[in-house]
Amino acid sequence: MAISKKIRQKIFEKSNGKCGYCGSEININKFQVDHIEPASSIKHIYKEGDAYLSRKDEESNLMATCVRCNHYKRAENLERFRHQMKTLHERLLKIYIVKVACNFGIIKLTPFDGIFSFEKEKNSNINKVQS
Repeated sequence: MAISKKIRQKIFEKSNGKCGYCGSEININKFQVDHIEPASSIKHIYKEGDAYLSRKDEESNLMATCVRCNHYKRAENLERFRHQMKTLHERLLKIYIVKVACNFGIIKLTPFDGIFSFEKEKNSNINKVQS
């Protein structure tokens, strides 16, 4: 099922113009909509009016993302993607030129803390309400 322009707009607005995973700024004309739980893993179909819909396309399962994050996540579930990101620095350090760049201080690899941008945003909003 294609995601309508109206739903895309709502997903973009919900993200405040940022990728839900890495937090980078995204362009309204170029962002992608990711299924947080992969579409392939959700089988539930329900009827709404005259249409049959899948839980995969509910707004709560859709995330505005940058192209890179959406492509890297592919069809992984959220926890598998989190694991991939938490171990990315280890895989990068196996690449010789990356080691050279680290030695010269050109790049510094820091492990991912395991918290995606949308989770940080949600926690920030909870803290604001509690204050």
